[in-house]
Amino acid sequence: MAFFQSLGGSSRAGRVLGPALDKIIKNAAWRKHSNLVSACKAALDHLDGLSDSPDIADPSPLLGLPFAAADSLLQPLVIAIDSASPKVAEPALECSQKLFSHGLLRGEINLQTDADDAPRTAASRLLASVCSCGGIGDEAIELAMLRVLIAAVRSPTVLVRDECLAQIVRSCYNVYLGSQSGANQLCAKLVLAQMLVIICARVEADAMDVVRVRTVSIADMMDLSDRNLNDSTLVQAAQNFINEVMEGNEAEPLPSKSHKGEGLVPTVSSEGEGAVNGGVSGGLSKIREDGLFLFKNLCKLSMKFSTQENPEDPLLLRGKVLSLELLKLAIENAGPLWRTNERQVFLGAIKQYLCLSLLKNSALSVMSIFQLLCSIFMGLLSRFRSMLKEEVGIFFPMLVLRILENVLQPSFLQKMTVLNLLETICQDPQIMVDIFVNYDCDVNAPNIFERVVNGLLKTGLGVPPGSVTSLSPAQDSTLRVESVKCLTGIIKSMGAWMDQQLKIGVFAPQSLEKEHSAENLTVLNGEEGTVVEYDLHSDANSELSDAATLEQRRAYKLEFQKGVSLFNRKPSKGIDFLIKTKKIGASPEEVASFLKNTSGLNAAMIGDYLGEREEFPLKVMHAYVDSIDFEGMNFGEAIRFFLRGFRLPGEAQKIDRIMEKFAERYCKCNPSSFTSADTAYVLAYSVIMLNTDAHNSMVKDKMSKAEFIRNNRGIDDGKDLPEDYLSSLYDQIVKSEIKISVDSSAPQSKQTSSINKLLGLDNIFNLVNWKQAEEKALGANDLLIRHIQEQFKAKSGKSESMFYAVTDTAILRFMIEVCWAPMMAAFSVTLDQSDDKSATAQCLQGFRYAVHVTSVMHMQTQRDAFVTSVAKFTYLHCAADMKQKNVDAVKAIVSIAIEDGNYLQESWEHIFTCLSRFEHLHLLGEGAPPDASFFTAPLTESEERSQKTLAVTSMKRKGNALQNPAVMAVVRGGSYDSASVGIKASALVTPDQISSFISNLNLLDQIGSFELNHIFAHSQRLNGDAIVAFVRALCKVSMTELQSPTDPRVFSLTKIVEIAHYNMNRIRLVWSRIWNVLAEFFVSVGLSENLSVAIFVMDSLRQLAMKFLEREELANYNFQNEFLRPFVVVMQKSVSSEIRELIVRCVSQMVLGRVNHVKSGWKSVFTVFTIAAADERKSIVLLAFGTMEKIVRDYFPYITETETTTFTDCVKCLIAFTNSRFNSDASLNAIAFLRFCAVKLAEGGLVCYDKNSDGHLGNGDASDGNNLTEKDDHAFFWLPLLDGLSKLTSDPRPTIRKGALEVFFDILKDHGHLFSSHLWINIFKSAISPIFNNPRHMLVGQVSPMHNSQYLEDDSWKSETDTLAAKCLVDLFVKFFDVMRSQLANVVAIITSFLSSPYKQYANTGMAALLHLAASLGSKLSEAEWKDILVPLKESAASMLPVFSNIIKIMQNVEVPDRNQPYSDGEQYSDHEFINDDEEEANMETASYAIVRMKNHISVQLQIVQVVKKLYEVHRKYFSTAHVTILLEILSSIASHSSEVSNESAVQLKMQKACSLLEISDPPIVHFENESYQNLLKFLQTLLTEDEFVSHELRIESEVVSVCQKILQIYLNCAGHELTDQISNTSPALHWILPLGSAKREELAARASLAVLSLQVLSSLERDSFKRNLPCIFPLLVNLIRCEHSSSEVQHVLFDIFQSLVGPAIMNL
Repeated sequence: MAFFQSLGGSSRAGRVLGPALDKIIKNAAWRKHSNLVSACKAALDHLDGLSDSPDIADPSPLLGLPFAAADSLLQPLVIAIDSASPKVAEPALECSQKLFSHGLLRGEINLQTDADDAPRTAASRLLASVCSCGGIGDEAIELAMLRVLIAAVRSPTVLVRDECLAQIVRSCYNVYLGSQSGANQLCAKLVLAQMLVIICARVEADAMDVVRVRTVSIADMMDLSDRNLNDSTLVQAAQNFINEVMEGNEAEPLPSKSHKGEGLVPTVSSEGEGAVNGGVSGGLSKIREDGLFLFKNLCKLSMKFSTQENPEDPLLLRGKVLSLELLKLAIENAGPLWRTNERQVFLGAIKQYLCLSLLKNSALSVMSIFQLLCSIFMGLLSRFRSMLKEEVGIFFPMLVLRILENVLQPSFLQKMTVLNLLETICQDPQIMVDIFVNYDCDVNAPNIFERVVNGLLKTGLGVPPGSVTSLSPAQDSTLRVESVKCLTGIIKSMGAWMDQQLKIGVFAPQSLEKEHSAENLTVLNGEEGTVVEYDLHSDANSELSDAATLEQRRAYKLEFQKGVSLFNRKPSKGIDFLIKTKKIGASPEEVASFLKNTSGLNAAMIGDYLGEREEFPLKVMHAYVDSIDFEGMNFGEAIRFFLRGFRLPGEAQKIDRIMEKFAERYCKCNPSSFTSADTAYVLAYSVIMLNTDAHNSMVKDKMSKAEFIRNNRGIDDGKDLPEDYLSSLYDQIVKSEIKISVDSSAPQSKQTSSINKLLGLDNIFNLVNWKQAEEKALGANDLLIRHIQEQFKAKSGKSESMFYAVTDTAILRFMIEVCWAPMMAAFSVTLDQSDDKSATAQCLQGFRYAVHVTSVMHMQTQRDAFVTSVAKFTYLHCAADMKQKNVDAVKAIVSIAIEDGNYLQESWEHIFTCLSRFEHLHLLGEGAPPDASFFTAPLTESEERSQKTLAVTSMKRKGNALQNPAVMAVVRGGSYDSASVGIKASALVTPDQISSFISNLNLLDQIGSFELNHIFAHSQRLNGDAIVAFVRALCKVSMTELQSPTDPRVFSLTKIVEIAHYNMNRIRLVWSRIWNVLAEFFVSVGLSENLSVAIFVMDSLRQLAMKFLEREELANYNFQNEFLRPFVVVMQKSVSSEIRELIVRCVSQMVLGRVNHVKSGWKSVFTVFTIAAADERKSIVLLAFGTMEKIVRDYFPYITETETTTFTDCVKCLIAFTNSRFNSDASLNAIAFLRFCAVKLAEGGLVCYDKNSDGHLGNGDASDGNNLTEKDDHAFFWLPLLDGLSKLTSDPRPTIRKGALEVFFDILKDHGHLFSSHLWINIFKSAISPIFNNPRHMLVGQVSPMHNSQYLEDDSWKSETDTLAAKCLVDLFVKFFDVMRSQLANVVAIITSFLSSPYKQYANTGMAALLHLAASLGSKLSEAEWKDILVPLKESAASMLPVFSNIIKIMQNVEVPDRNQPYSDGEQYSDHEFINDDEEEANMETASYAIVRMKNHISVQLQIVQVVKKLYEVHRKYFSTAHVTILLEILSSIASHSSEVSNESAVQLKMQKACSLLEISDPPIVHFENESYQNLLKFLQTLLTEDEFVSHELRIESEVVSVCQKILQIYLNCAGHELTDQISNTSPALHWILPLGSAKREELAARASLAVLSLQVLSSLERDSFKRNLPCIFPLLVNLIRCEHSSSEVQHVLFDIFQSLVGPAIMNL
C-alpha cells in the first residue's frame, strides 16, 4: 500500500499519472509496446523527483510542474492511446479524464498550429490522440473517449479552441454515426448536447468558471426516427452516463489569473475567424469566438447533402438530424448576449448560417428534419423575432403557412407538426401580438396572422365534400380538432396578453415607452422576459406602442391590398385606385416599380396591363422593361429573366408590343449581340413559341431542334444566326421551361360553395378572406430556395425593417377584426357537426376566450356574435334535441356571466334568455305547476291533488307529460329567436319524443341552481355600467316572459326583485341609474293588459319598496320619490280600477309601516292619493282618504321633516279630496285638516331647510312664531295651503265654498301676524285676488240681451258669499294694515270692482266695504293713500257710463207694440194677436232686460253718489284740494250722465210703453237726474260756504252758477220754455200758450224741488257775486216767470230773488 501511495511522487499530477502509468506498464505487451513501457518508466522516474511548485515562471500544461517536464510526462499517455490496444488505451484514457476533471491540465489547446512548423503542445497531442481513438471500435474505448472529451470541454482550466473543438465534435459525431452500440450512440449524442450547453453558458458569461450548468436530458433530443430511443434500457443507460460524468468533481480555476486578462486565455485574439456577415469577429473573447466557431460548424454540418450517386445516405441523414438537434439546443440555450452583442456577430451568424441551413433543409421531405426545422424556427421566433423580422416573414410562410394552407393534399405528419408548432407559439401571448403588429400591419410584409387564422379555419372545416384528398377520415378529423385547438390557443393567448397588459396598466402606470432616450429604446418584447435594445431614430420612437399609428399602418395596408385585389380583377381600375389613394406614385416609373416589386399581383393581370395600347399603360410597360438590366446575359437567360415577373397575355397584339420593347432593351444592353433589334424581336417570338410547344401537354408533335433552327434562318438582317447558338438556346428552353417566379402568381383559389351553406353561416364565411392556393405536400424546390435567398440579399441592407413591440391593448381590436369571423365559423361548424368531447370542449373554450377578449375590448358586434352563438348551441329552445355538448354550452354561458359580467353590456340579454329557458325546463322536469297557474283562479281540491302528483317518479312524470301542454310545447321546440318555444302548435308529439326530452332533462341536472343563483348574487360585484346593463337586459327578458300570451312566467321578475335587493347598498349614482331602468320596466308591465301580471308586478314593486324604505334617507335627497314614482305613473295611466286600488293599498301599507323612514317619498305618496281623490270608484277615494286622515292626524310631524315641498303636496292632496263628489263629509273634513295644517304650521312644528342656505326654520311654539316673520321660506308652506283654499271658494257646492272661505280668512286672521310683508304680497297675488276674479263679476261693458233671467235676478248665495268675502277682506286689511299697507291699492281695486258690477247687490257690497275701510282707516291714511282710494272710485264710476250706450243700442233695435193708441182707435187691436206673435214676445223680453239693466245702472250710479257724499261728510278733514277735485269730478260726471240719460226721450218713450205692457214701474230717470244734480249742488254749496280756500282754489262760485243754470234750464225745458231771446229772434210772437199735459205736470212737480234748491243757492250768493253773474242768469229768471209751475214754491223763491237781489241790482244801475 505504501508503494502505491508513493507511486508518481508527491505532486498532484504525479498522484494521478503514477497509478495510470503503472497500469499501462502492466497491461502492455513488452515486445509490442516496448517504447510505451520505456516511456512510462521514464515518466515514473521523472515524477519521483518532482513536487508541486507554485512559483513557475512559464505556464505549464501540468499544474505545479515545470513546462519542460509536462511533455515527457504526457507522452506515454499519447503513445498508449495511439497504440490502438484497448488494454493499454483504456487506463490512458481514464488518466486523461482525471487530469481534465481535476484541473491538472491547463492552458489553451488548439490544433491550428499543425499547419505551422512549430511543434504541438503535449496537451494538444494528447487530445488529438483521444479524438482519434474512437476508430478502434471498442465500445469501452468509445465511452472512455467520450468521458475524456466531455471532461476536457467541461474543465474550467482548459480552453479547447477552434479546430481542436471541431475535432472533438467530429469524434463524437463519428461515435454517434459509426458505433455498433446503441447505448454509445445515445451517449455520444448526449455528450455533444452537454458540450453545447456548457459552451453556450460560457459564451453567455464570458468566463470559464460558470457556476452551474444544467445536465442535459434525453428528452432534449427529439429525433423520433432514432430507433435507440425505443429501447428504454439504452435510454436509461445513456442518461446515467451523462449524469455520472456531470456529477464528477470539477477543478477549481486558477485564482490568481483570469482567462480574460493576463492568464491562460487572452481576451482578444488577433487570429479571430474571418468575416461574419460582412464583418470580422474582432473584439470577442476567445471563449465567445469558440462558441461562434462551434455554431457555424454545426450549421455547416447541417447543410451537408447527399450526392447523386448515393442520394439516400442514411449516415448523412442521421448526421444532419443530429446537427439540427444541436442547433435547436443551441438556440434554446442562447442567452441575451446573442441579441445584445454590440457587433451582433452571433445574430449575424444566425442570419448567415442558420437561416441558410433552414432554407436548404426545407427542401427535404424527411419528417424528422421538418420537425427539427419547426422547433428551431420556434426558438428563433420566441427569442430572436425582433432581430429577424425579415427572416421570420419568409420562413413563416415557407415552413408554416405552406403546409397549413394545403387542405386537400397535405402530409398528415407535417401538418400535425405545424399545428403543434402553432399551439406552442400560442403559449407565449406576446408572439402573436408581435406577429400581427410587424407583419399584418406592415405593407411590405405578408399577412401572417390573417393567413394563420384563415388556414386554421380551412383545416378546421375539413376537406370540402366531393374533393379528392390524401387524408383518411380519421386523419381529417384529427386535423380538424387540432386546428380548432390552435384557434382556441390563439384567442386564449390574446386574452392572456390583454389581461397582462391591463394589469400592468393598473399597477405600473408609467409605461416603458416613456422611458426611452433619443438614441436607445428599451422595450419589453416578451422574449423570455429579456430586455432588447433597439437602435432606432428618435422620430421612429414615437411610433412604438402607438395604437393610433398602428391603426394607420393597418388601414394603409388594407387599402393597399384592396388596390392589389382590384388590380387582379381589373388592372386599370386597380392602378387608378392606388394612384388616387396615393398608395403609389402617378409616374410610369413608379407604377412599373409597383408591378415589378409588389407581391400578390396576378402575373396574368400584369401581362395584360403591360400589353395595353393606351398611352399610360404603354409608358408603364416601357418603364418596366427599361428598369431591367440585361447586360451580360445571353438571349435565353434574358428572356427567362424578363418573363419571370409576369405571364404573357394571350392577345397577339399585346405580345407584339411587349416583345418589341424587350428586343429594343436587350439590344441596348448588349449592342454586339445582334445586327438589329428586329433580330431579337423575331427570335423572342420564336423562343416563346418553342417554350409553349415543348412544355404544353396538349401539343402532340413537338418541334425538333432542326425545325427550330430552320424556322430562324435569315432573321439576322438576312443572315443566319450561328447554328451552335440556336442549338444551345433550343436545349435551354426544352430542358427548363420558362416560368414566372414563385411569388408572382397571385392565388386564384375559390372556396367550395357548399361550405357557405353549412349551418347558415354564409355571412360569417363571407367575412373570411380566402386567398391562399392549395399546394402539394412537397418540400421547397430549388427555385423557391434561390428566390428566398435573393429576398434575403435584397432585404439584408434595408434599415427600414423596424420591429415594433406594443403594450397598448388597442391593437387587439384590429386583431379581432381579422380573426373573429374565421374563429366564429370554425367553432360553430365544429360544435354543430362534431360530438367529440375534446373537440366540442375546445370550441366552447374558444368561444369563452373570444367573448372575454371582445367584451373587454368593447367590441359589441363581435361580442354579441360569439355570445349569441354559444346561446344558440345550448339548444334550450329545442330541448328534445339536446346533447352533452349543449349542456356544456350552458355551462359556458354561466361561466361567461360570472367571469365577464363587467363587459357583457347588451349580451346579457342572450344569457338571461338561456337562464330563463333553463329554469323553465328545470321546473318542467320537477313537475312543478307552470307560472301561469299563479295568474289564474284558485285551484279546487281535486286540481291541487293532481298538481301535487306530477313530480313523484320519472315514469309518472313521463305519463303526465303527455297530458301537460307546457311540456308538449317545449318538446315541439322552436327557433332561438322566438319569444317562446312550441310555436308549431299543430305538430304532434310522440311518446318517443317525450322519452328523449325527459332523458335530456336529466342532463341538465349537471347544472345546479346554485350556479344560476350565483350569477344574480354575483351582480353586486359588477361595476356601475355593468350592473345597469345587467338590469336592463333582465328587464327585457322579464318583459318577454310576462307578455307571453299563453304561458306568462315570473322567473326573471323574481330575479329582478332579488338583484335589486342585492344592489341596494350601491352608491346613489349607480343605484339611481339602476332604478331608472327598473322603474320603466315596472311601469310598462304595471300597465299590461293582463291584469294578473300587472297585479303580480305591482306586488313585487311593493316588496322592493318595503325593503328600500328600511334604509335611512338624508335630508334634501330625492331618491325615495324616484323609487316610488312607478306607483304614481301606473296610478295615472292605468285603466284598471283593481290596479289603482291595489296601488292605494300598497302605498298605504308602505307609508304606515315605514312612516319614520319616509322622507322624499312623501311626494309620491301624496301624488298617488291625489290621483285617487279624483278616481271614479268610491272605494278607492274613501280608502285613500282614510290613509290621509291617519297620516295627518297621527304622523303630521313626519311630513315636512326634510323637504319643504312635502307640505305643499300634502295640501294639494287634501284639496283634491275637497273636490270629491262621493262624500261631502270627506270634503269638509279635508278642509278642516287644512285648518289643522295651518295651526301646526303656525305653531312652528315643521322642520324645513332654507333653499338659499340662509338657515332653516327651527322647531318652535306659538310664542316663538314671530321669529318666522322675516323668513321668506315660510311661503313654501303657507302659499300652497292658502292657494288651495282660495280655489275652493269658487266651488259650486255652497257648503264647500262657504267653509273654504271661512277657513281661508280665519287662517289669515289667526296667523297673519306671522307673515312678512313680502309674504303678504304673495298671498294677495296668488290667493286673495283669485277669490274676487271669478266669472260672476261680469265686466261692465259685456252686456248682452241673450242673458237669461238667472243673471238678472239676485242670486242669494252668490251675494251672501261675495258680501262675506268683501267684509272679511276689509276686516283682514284693517287688522293687519301696518303689514299690508302696501296692498291698499289691491284691496281698493277689489272693492271698487264690486261698485263697477252691473248688479246692485254687488254695488251695495262694494259701497259698504269701501265705507267700512274708510271709516276704519281714515285717520291712518296719507294723502297719497286717500288718492289710491278715490281714483279707483272715480275710474269705477266712469267705467259704468258705457252701459247706457249699450242699453240705447238694444232699445233702438226693439219694436215695442203701441198698445196705448188714442182712445178713438183703441178698439182696433186685439190682445190675442199680440200675445201669439213670437217676434213681439222676443222684443218684449229684450225690452224687459234693457229696463232691468237701466234700473240697475241708475241704482249703482246713485250708490256711487252716496259713497262720495258719505266719504266727504265723514272724512272731509283729511281731504286735500286734489281729493275734493276727484270727488267733484265723480259727481259732475254722474250728473252729466243723468242729463244724457234724460235727454234720450225716444228710449224713454219705448221703455215707458214696455213698462206699461209688462206692468212694471218705469226706470227712475227723472229721480236719477234730480238726485245727481241735487247732490252735486249741495256738495258745491258746502264747499263754497264752508271751505273758502278750496272754493277759491277750485273756483267753486262759477261752478255753482253753472250747475244752477243747467238745473234751471232743465226745469224750463220740462215746462216747455226756452230762452226769451232765442224765441224772439227765431219765432213769431206767441199769443197763446197751451197748458201742460198731466205727464209733464208730474215731471215738472218732481223737478220743482231741484229748481227751488238752485234758486236758493243763487239767492245765497253774496250781492257782488250775484250782481256779477246776473247777466247770465237773468234770462232764466225771466223765463221762470213766464212758464207754468206745478208748485207755488218755485214762484215764492223766484219772488224773493227778484225782490231782494234782482230789484236792488237793477235800481243801482
